[in-house]
Amino acid sequence: MKKLSWFNRVVFAINVLVAFFLLLIGLFSFLQFQPIPALAVLSLFVPILFVLNGLFVFYWLVLRKRKFLWSLLAIILGYIVFGSFYGLGSDAVESGENHLKVMTYNVWGFNKNGWIKEPNIGDRIIDFVKKEDPDILCLQEHNRIRYKQLRHYPYRSETPYSAPRSIQAIFSKFPIVGSGSLDLPGTINNIIYADIQYGMDTIRVYNFHLQSYSIVPTANSFSSGERSERTYNRLVTTFTKQLEQAKIFKEHLENSPYQNLVCGDMNNTQFSNIYKIVKGDLQDTFREKGEGFGRTYDLLKFPIRIDYILADPEFEVLSHQNFNVKLSDHYPVMSTLRLKSHQ
Repeated sequence: MKKLSWFNRVVFAINVLVAFFLLLIGLFSFLQFQPIPALAVLSLFVPILFVLNGLFVFYWLVLRKRKFLWSLLAIILGYIVFGSFYGLGSDAVESGENHLKVMTYNVWGFNKNGWIKEPNIGDRIIDFVKKEDPDILCLQEHNRIRYKQLRHYPYRSETPYSAPRSIQAIFSKFPIVGSGSLDLPGTINNIIYADIQYGMDTIRVYNFHLQSYSIVPTANSFSSGERSERTYNRLVTTFTKQLEQAKIFKEHLENSPYQNLVCGDMNNTQFSNIYKIVKGDLQDTFREKGEGFGRTYDLLKFPIRIDYILADPEFEVLSHQNFNVKLSDHYPVMSTLRLKSHQ
């Protein structure tokens, strides 16, 4: 067998490293702690690792080298661990008497600080919500004064005034019979919940906003050694906080006496251990009925999914929709569900 050229030896070394990283991130996603913080950061770029491994498979197949097996094995095992991050969609579902439409949306304060240089962004978000008309609306980074424009929801629960935190809100067409806020230490982020009377049942809806990055990751964030180090350190701190918050949430969820819907901005991808802890045995509505990559945020102009609607197995997921509506730094998500007891 002909030996590899020096160039292909370098390519193969990089290939092995890329395949190894994908497998290692997959392994670490099952852990309840962060053994190597750098790999927590790399979990943001798992789709890129899949793409690179695919390119290596193609490269070695063209050269007719068995070394394609390294990346092929990494792709197969990665798929088994992470599942598909591309949805095939489903048939449209017409509104039904027992259908429950749920939307989650990080509205970025309704652009109150003018980050998007366009007129009437806040009012356009309100118009969008009214048009889609979800039965339950979960907003992250809410602006309290906007409830006046959402009076068609007779019930609402918000982050308590006494908590100096970013504001989350749950709006509902059905009566809210109980509510609460989880105390996340050392952060301005927040998780709230509302117990909603839905027919003869009570369901608990969580609205979470896990630790933010405190930066906007861009190419400039990694443009110099000092800046890159600062960005990396902030990301590591963020993931450490998120892990703590995910465990607090999970403990509370496990003590819920009702069927649960979990909505919000996780600030992390489905490739992380944060996601696995929060999701547990819940259904991810995108994985059930989503289409495409399910983008909810753009990271370095690459579409990632960090906003979720998760549902107890007692819910049937009828549809999932990601909206291409640029009125915030996040994109809205909506799902239609039905309690199996209501069929």
